[in-house]
Amino acid sequence: MAYGFGTAGTRAYGTNGPRGWRHSASRFALLPLRAFLGITFVYAGLDKLTDSAFLSASGTGSIGELMRAVRDSSALPWLVDLALKAPEGFGYAIALGELLVGIGTLLGLFARVAAVGGALISLSLWLTVSWQTTPYYYGNDLAYLMAWLPLVLAGATVFSLDAMRALRRRRTL
Repeated sequence: MAYGFGTAGTRAYGTNGPRGWRHSASRFALLPLRAFLGITFVYAGLDKLTDSAFLSASGTGSIGELMRAVRDSSALPWLVDLALKAPEGFGYAIALGELLVGIGTLLGLFARVAAVGGALISLSLWLTVSWQTTPYYYGNDLAYLMAWLPLVLAGATVFSLDAMRALRRRRTL
């Protein structure tokens, strides 16, 4: 099967013209990733905020207990020590950060900033909580970090408040 190279406005057999299926597929390719990460981070943030055990300095299931458990096996023990100075505050910061990142990602509002936030949360969790997981690919935080990178690079170009704002700016110029 031969694929032709068409110019704008022409459609040779197999050519992906300006409005072909490949163009549409590439425009919408990051939507499933945005939906997954957005929903997951909103859920994770709400789950933490509604779990009184998690937001405690000590006790089973608390952020403080988790931080003490991973401190010696962490790649960045100083970061864990910082979190242990105020475990409840750190727990709230992580939960609110996840919630804001998830909402920003779902709405496509400051999508690149939200993706950077998601990547930083995932990176910090990988270097602290998931660091001791062997083999490394069993830990999910590294996979989340990698999943955020396409959204950091591309942003939210369709079905997003960022795209609406960009369109409005172009119309006013």
